[in-house]
Amino acid sequence: MATLSTSPTSMNAFADTVNRLRTVARDYPSELKWLGGIVAVFLLVFFMPVGSTRFDNAVLEGLALLNWYAREHVMLCLVPAFFIAGAIAVFISQDAVMKYLGPAAHKVAAYGVASVSGSILAVCSCTVLPLFGGIYRRGAGLGPAIAFLYSGPAINVLAIVLTAKILGVELGVARAVGAVSFALVIGLIMHWIYRREEQTRAVNQKGFAPGADQGRPLGDTAVFFALQVAVLVLANWAPASVEDSAAWHTIFAWKWPLTALAALGLAGLLIWRWHWRWPPLAATAAVVAVLSILVPQHPELAFSAGLIGLTLAAAMQPGDGEEWLSQTWSFAKLILPLLLGGVLLAGFLLGRPGHEGIIPSEWVGAAVGGNSLAANVLAALVGAFMYFATLTEVPIVQGLLGAGMGKGPALALLLAGPALSLPNMLVIRGILGTQKTLVYCALVVVMATFSGVVFGMFYP
Repeated sequence: MATLSTSPTSMNAFADTVNRLRTVARDYPSELKWLGGIVAVFLLVFFMPVGSTRFDNAVLEGLALLNWYAREHVMLCLVPAFFIAGAIAVFISQDAVMKYLGPAAHKVAAYGVASVSGSILAVCSCTVLPLFGGIYRRGAGLGPAIAFLYSGPAINVLAIVLTAKILGVELGVARAVGAVSFALVIGLIMHWIYRREEQTRAVNQKGFAPGADQGRPLGDTAVFFALQVAVLVLANWAPASVEDSAAWHTIFAWKWPLTALAALGLAGLLIWRWHWRWPPLAATAAVVAVLSILVPQHPELAFSAGLIGLTLAAAMQPGDGEEWLSQTWSFAKLILPLLLGGVLLAGFLLGRPGHEGIIPSEWVGAAVGGNSLAANVLAALVGAFMYFATLTEVPIVQGLLGAGMGKGPALALLLAGPALSLPNMLVIRGILGTQKTLVYCALVVVMATFSGVVFGMFYP
């Protein structure tokens, strides 16, 4: 009888508690998200299998990839790219970007300019990000900006030539056709999906003030950007044997003197045409020259000294120099933390080429064998999440083909891999938002999978 008399009270108390929790969740959604995140991190750390060989190796792989990335890419690729992105924001007018790349620009011209300019750069999936952010923030339409984003790392002439020579002519031709088509088709699809948002964006941007290049000769601005791009491309020129390409090999052998010439040209332009103060730039050139003579085996030291000198010179140049540095710093703050965190996670999950992460390599190798739909999907997904430095995808695919990978999945990986990576996705999300990033990544994976399936039917 006592139980029957207390049950309604207990039920009421339980209902009151649930209602109070609902009220708290409704009134404090942000605090609830923080609590959920803290609990999730706590459980992840609590159950972390520290001490197991695979987990410990995966952690070391993540740190090793991050270490390699910091040494090989941050100073040589990212910092010059941040300067170019900052310069786009300061020295190219909003009107010019919108005229050639804006939502209302002529489609053939906009997509043509975006694809060609991206393919000329031929940089990795991370280096293209500051440049993409620069033109998108400056007013480029979503479609042309996406075409630029894909074409930069995907349409690399030497990579396509090496693919044909090492992996077969049919795979090289398919990669070239697929990469060019992807840049245009994915850009057009993204523009169509978000066409109403793009129309609103174009209307809102019409009232923006013109850029700081007003009154500066167009030729000076063009040379200014050409010299910066030359420094970026030459300093990161990938090695190639004489048999692969004699011209490419010659440029690689002379890449540091050529980089120095481009940098001297940039300093000369800033002093004589833009009337910057000469002492900081002259001192920088002297330090770079001394380091080049004293430690010729480490040219990256002289290169880093040049970047530091340019930073100090810009900081001491009132007006456009300070604004250029401010915009460059804003891109670095936005992109660098996400990129380094993404590289660490990518290394933990998939390891470096030739080394395993937490996911066993034999699982991946076994799953991408043959030309099945599942093999193509997995190859596209692995390519999308793994980070490939410029040209490294060719020997990796060569090894996978030797282990039984089908040619269809090989093409899927070649089309998705260079253009996407986990660090790349995290940064794109910071620029475009979650939804657009998911749509872009899904389009790349789906189209790479479809291309792989079709190619595998003709070349099993």
